[in-house]
Amino acid sequence: MQYQSTRGASPAVAAAGAISRGICPDGGLYVPDTIPRLSQEAIAGLTGASYSERAAAILGYYLDDFSKEEIELVANKAYGGAAFSDGGVAPLRRLNAATSFMELWHGPTCAFKDVALQALPSLLAMSLRKINEPRKACVLTATSGDTGKAALEGFRDAPNAGIFVFYPRDGVSEIQKLQMTSQEGSNVGVMAVEGNFDDAQTGVKAIFADEGLRAQLDAAGYFLSSANSINCGRLLPQIAYYVSAYCDMITSGELKPGEELVFAVPTGNFGNILAAWYAGEMGVPIRRLVCASNKNDVLTQFINTGVYDSNRPFYSTVSPSMDILVSSNLERLLFELSDKDSGAVSEYMRALSGTGRYEVADSVKSRLLGAFYGGYCTEEDTKSTIAETFRNNGYLIDTHTAVAYKVLRDYREANGDGTPAVVVSTASPFKFCGSVLDALGVAHGPDGVDLIEELARATGCPVPAPLARLGEKQPRFTGCVPVGAMAGAVRDFLQLR
Repeated sequence: MQYQSTRGASPAVAAAGAISRGICPDGGLYVPDTIPRLSQEAIAGLTGASYSERAAAILGYYLDDFSKEEIELVANKAYGGAAFSDGGVAPLRRLNAATSFMELWHGPTCAFKDVALQALPSLLAMSLRKINEPRKACVLTATSGDTGKAALEGFRDAPNAGIFVFYPRDGVSEIQKLQMTSQEGSNVGVMAVEGNFDDAQTGVKAIFADEGLRAQLDAAGYFLSSANSINCGRLLPQIAYYVSAYCDMITSGELKPGEELVFAVPTGNFGNILAAWYAGEMGVPIRRLVCASNKNDVLTQFINTGVYDSNRPFYSTVSPSMDILVSSNLERLLFELSDKDSGAVSEYMRALSGTGRYEVADSVKSRLLGAFYGGYCTEEDTKSTIAETFRNNGYLIDTHTAVAYKVLRDYREANGDGTPAVVVSTASPFKFCGSVLDALGVAHGPDGVDLIEELARATGCPVPAPLARLGEKQPRFTGCVPVGAMAGAVRDFLQLR
């Protein structure tokens, strides 16, 4: 299998090349040239497998330049040890006869990004060996909160890589900030950016396009790579948990083989729900993908109108990991829905860069509406959904999961669709203690690590082990730069002169 650019001006490469580079030289994103198919018999064969075995099977379809033994080694290292010992990798929590939650926050940083970022470092190390890359990777990441910590944890002390994370100064929770700024490891760096996530993401993309910096890095024995979901090595492991959820629904008797399922996904940068779309294209019987946005509802408008317009106010919300107006992974979906028309995608991306807006062809719009339902959730509804779910079901959810659950209910009301659904629960509620306590009507102190115990006392819910130890940590990284100084921060991190 080869990986081609969504913009068509870079040569196709094998998986190892795509994972190593992260982003195409022409600025596009790598996509597989074909989407492999899973038969219903193949899906049924995975129902009795462990999560590691399921992940290895799915990765095997996409990584044909890796041996079976290499893929199994990646999966076992990522998912077979103690990293996900608290509840498993992607367990389902049944709320009622129609709705289950897939909890993706049982890893070392208590967020869904762990599932992919426990695998990516091994995939990158193997990829570098396969392409005979003598340089070290400088892994750059912009984060809206969760990717940063998960990437830092995954790449900590990796011998062939250094990792530098940029986060919006006022755009993450205090728990997320402390998780990142207290990160241990000799090869890690963290820097706040003056601005929002889109500013940080734009700055990272500008660094990748800086030929002078690339030459300077090359002379020092480094090259740039990415741990964001623009890297296909981040995206591919995410497909596995959608296949796994379908298998678990069959195992529990909530679905019969071949019956359809709805997934509701809280969505910002579009990578998580894109992985669900790939799972559906592979053969998982998905009836609809519910794309749930918060007050920054650019994706809701796009799905419903075919117009992507980022010229709108940016809101800082109680679901900060979704506070995004430029969804990078949407480019991959545009490429697929445009029948791999890289020219059309390039025009869309040029318009987005130049005017902040583009409108897709009617054929793309029709395919969008056939696969996705777009909806958004207000701040008030996010909080009321948390309170109602805890009061009525004794189940505590975070602010992002609440967005997805509320939009799922809107979808069902609008369409009369009673298809069994899985809500993708992307983070532990203990990462957003202040907002969750507010939703529950519990008075509390200033936002910070002390609220972890306050939330535990108020709800009787246990604190995840990685967060229980967070109060012992002290920040190592306290710097902040404007967007224009991000490249200089990378130079300082790598001690380039």
